[in-house]
Amino acid sequence: MGRLEGQLARDAARADALRPPDVIPLKEREFERFRHFIHERAGISLAPHKRQMVSARLQRRLHHLGLHSFDAYLDRVFEPDQDQERQHLVDLLTTNETYFYREPAHFEYLREQVLPTYHGLGLRLWSAACSTGEEVYTLAMVLADALGPGDWHILGTDISQRVLEQARQGVYPLERARHLPRPWLERYCLKGVRAQAGNLLIDPKLKSRVTLKQHNLLQPRRDGESFDIIFLRNVLIYFDPPTKQRVIDRLFASLRPGGLLFISHVESLHGLDTPLIMIRPSIFQRPSTQRGAP
Repeated sequence: MGRLEGQLARDAARADALRPPDVIPLKEREFERFRHFIHERAGISLAPHKRQMVSARLQRRLHHLGLHSFDAYLDRVFEPDQDQERQHLVDLLTTNETYFYREPAHFEYLREQVLPTYHGLGLRLWSAACSTGEEVYTLAMVLADALGPGDWHILGTDISQRVLEQARQGVYPLERARHLPRPWLERYCLKGVRAQAGNLLIDPKLKSRVTLKQHNLLQPRRDGESFDIIFLRNVLIYFDPPTKQRVIDRLFASLRPGGLLFISHVESLHGLDTPLIMIRPSIFQRPSTQRGAP
């Protein structure tokens, strides 16, 4: 083979390597199997229009495993020894869009109206779907700013191991922190240098106030720990009414008398059977004669 032919062959091989793999079609019947799986596993109701999203998220996984259909992949997922692959599928199907200081009115209410009543008292807060950690670390900044080095701690949980690993690292693109108050950015974050240029790192002292664990909201908490405040935001919108009821019942059991539950501004508990009392839109309280929110 001449020099020109050899160069052409190498160019063709390089083009083949860079060419995206063929798209594997996701049939309606296969999509229904995915919908059933994630509803049973995580309580999430995938709407019909999510079919393209499911297909896009799983294409690379099928090619990696050398599978040529979604049915073949699902058959593998349901094999008894495929616990790790089932968790991987949950990680791929759960939505985890978040950023620091999201829905700031909640943090302002917490700092100005709630936390002053806890000075000198222990406080336990649960971020029940913490995703990659932006919410849980924002909450840690709020508590550190309002309560200082007092007796407070935050638990962050999520069903996805993948996002929990990101949260444990505590490294984020600077753009995700554009809504953070500048004093907090300077006090509780470190600016990445060299390989971490363009990122921020959560200060280790703040990270030490946070525990991150995997937890499925459909299951009861085994440790029996109770909390003064629970955040569960932008999660209920993915559940059907029976699943919402089940999740709220679980959260109520973990909420101390007088404790507060925060949900997203776009969510509600309308139609659910719960003793929780709405004290503001998206903020609810477990009835108690003990200390509570003003």
